[in-house]
Amino acid sequence: MAQAMRPNTAGSLFATDGRRHPLQDTLLAVTLVLGLTAFISAMFHDLHLLSSWTGLLGIMAGAYGQWVSETTRERFGLVLGLGAAAVGFFLGMAHGGLFGGVVG
Repeated sequence: MAQAMRPNTAGSLFATDGRRHPLQDTLLAVTLVLGLTAFISAMFHDLHLLSSWTGLLGIMAGAYGQWVSETTRERFGLVLGLGAAAVGFFLGMAHGGLFGGVVG
């Protein structure tokens, strides 16, 4: 009956070890929001400044989040956010870059 004493972590969305992870959860949310913003704005050619900057910030937040993450669910969400941020960043760079002719 050892399994009866284990805590139920199946319903937990972020922490599968039964503890709170406020820093990791915040980084996960920031990475997902920045990645989604970068990905969606990259579909529009004129929004290359928004997509490249939010993609770059999303990549940096996601990389730090991967470094400090403790659970598999955190890493899974971070990888999704990192992928969206990277696609948005690279498409934003292809459409005009971080400064888009303002500098240089």
